[in-house]
Amino acid sequence: MGSPLYSIPGSAAAVPEPPAGAAASHASQPTEARTVSEVLAQSQAGAVMDELDRDLVGLTPIKARIRDIAALLVIDKLRMNLGLSAQAPSLHMSFTGNPGTGKTTVALRMAEILFRLGYVRKGHLVAVTRDDLVGQYIGHTAPKTREVLKRAMGGVLFIDEAYYLYRPENERDYGQEAIEILLQVMETQRDDLVVILAGYKDRMDTFFRSNPGMSSRIAHHLDFPDYAPAELLRIADKLLEQHSYRFAPGARATFEEYLTARIHQPHFANARSVRNALDRARLRQASRLFADQDRRFTAEDLTTIAASDIRASRVFQTAAAQSQS
Repeated sequence: MGSPLYSIPGSAAAVPEPPAGAAASHASQPTEARTVSEVLAQSQAGAVMDELDRDLVGLTPIKARIRDIAALLVIDKLRMNLGLSAQAPSLHMSFTGNPGTGKTTVALRMAEILFRLGYVRKGHLVAVTRDDLVGQYIGHTAPKTREVLKRAMGGVLFIDEAYYLYRPENERDYGQEAIEILLQVMETQRDDLVVILAGYKDRMDTFFRSNPGMSSRIAHHLDFPDYAPAELLRIADKLLEQHSYRFAPGARATFEEYLTARIHQPHFANARSVRNALDRARLRQASRLFADQDRRFTAEDLTTIAASDIRASRVFQTAAAQSQS
């Protein structure tokens, strides 16, 4: 889509500059695609979606919804190529789910897909929280919010724990001012900015009930499920492979025991907890090898996580204490 003339409320209108080399890129691309395959080939959006399927474990309903959104944009592009009307759809989204379920990762891939299909100009992601948008005194919130919006234009604005913007119990809170600016931009600049609100489902539901204007602007609600233990184990395999590590014989089964126990303990955060656990296992492996200072290590020594590196976790001690109580 063409670059729109946008104006953030309270700021001067500006004509966005196209990315360097964009004109040459567009000039060299074939035009007037007539099939879905041609659109996917020209945009390379299909490759991004394939990466999403390949690189992210689980999330089957989320991946299906993203493919639905991509299909809509592809068909709209084909309609435009035939001279048919194709109104830019609203793609503001809500991502709900527990920590570590892939919300930020999917938002990054979504931004790339939207860019490839021409829905946004840049395809970057700006991730923020309440502190980036809301000021501490009168007159501070509007400039902060406008600055964030200016950085996000042409891409995706990801607001984590968005419900913290609204604090009705505090009459002097300035979050409502940020919400009002966001609402206006989400409506008037929706062809140049996609906003994704993220957080726990129950709190987001309360937030939308208290802010019907925001709820009405969200076109897609995606609920990210917790990972099953088998999926968490596959995530661990992928993370180790990415860093050139592997489980020693028996260590994978020990890590599976770890996951079974960790899921039922406080502050479990899905894939994030898996990553943290592997980081600590690597730390124990390093300490174990460091203690043997005169040994000449092989590549296998340096890349293998032993069962003892996992078994030393306090998670096992906590689980044992809970079973005895």
